[in-house]
Amino acid sequence: MTRVLIMEDEPKLISFLERGLQSNGCTVASATTGRAGEQLVATGSFDLILVDLGLPDIDGIDVVRHLRRAGCQVPIIILTAREDVRDKINGLDAGANDYVTKPFSFDELLARIRVQLRADHTQELTVLRAGSITLDLRTRRANVDGDLIELTAREFTMLEVLIRHSGQVLSREQLLSHVWGYGYDPGSNIVDVYIARLRRKLGGGIIRTMRGMGYSVRP
Repeated sequence: MTRVLIMEDEPKLISFLERGLQSNGCTVASATTGRAGEQLVATGSFDLILVDLGLPDIDGIDVVRHLRRAGCQVPIIILTAREDVRDKINGLDAGANDYVTKPFSFDELLARIRVQLRADHTQELTVLRAGSITLDLRTRRANVDGDLIELTAREFTMLEVLIRHSGQVLSREQLLSHVWGYGYDPGSNIVDVYIARLRRKLGGGIIRTMRGMGYSVRP
C-alpha cells in the first residue's frame, strides 16, 4: 500500500487530500510544520511526499533541500499557491520532482502522483473506454459510436472521472472535489448543470442517475 506524507498547515486541504488519497488505496500521515514533517521522514518510510511552500516554520523549498541533503530519495511534489516561475524553478532545483499550483483538481494531482510512483516507467493508459464511449487523453477527444463529440475542458474532465470510476456511483460531492478541486462550494448545482450538458451531447442512457446517491456510467 502506498504511504504518502502531507506537509501542509491548512486543515481543509489536509482533510481533502486525506479523503482522496485514502479512497485511492493510500495510507496517509500529515505534518503541519516543516520540522515535524522532517522528523516523520527520518523515522518513517514513505513512498511519496507532498510539501506546501508556505509552512509556518520553514519555507517548503528549504524543507525539500534539507530532505535531499539528508539522502531522502522519495519523490516530492510541491503544492503551493505561488505561481511565480522563479519559485517553481527554485523548488525543482532544490530537488522536488513536480510542482502543482493551488487550486487544483484532485484527479490532476493523482495523475502526477502516479507518474512519480511508476517505477517501471511503463506507459500510462491514454485511451479510456466505457460502452460506446472512447476518450483519448492525449488529444482530449471524445467519441460515441465512432462520432466525434465536442466537449469543453471541464466536460471532458467530468466524463473522464465518471469513466475511470465506471460501474461505481459518484456523489455530487465526489464529482465536485474531483473536477473543481478542494475549494468547491458544496451547495452548488454546477454538477447537475454539467451532467445535463453531457447528456445532451452524448445521448441518453449513457450517464445514469441513481436517485439520492449520484451518477454512474456503465462499464
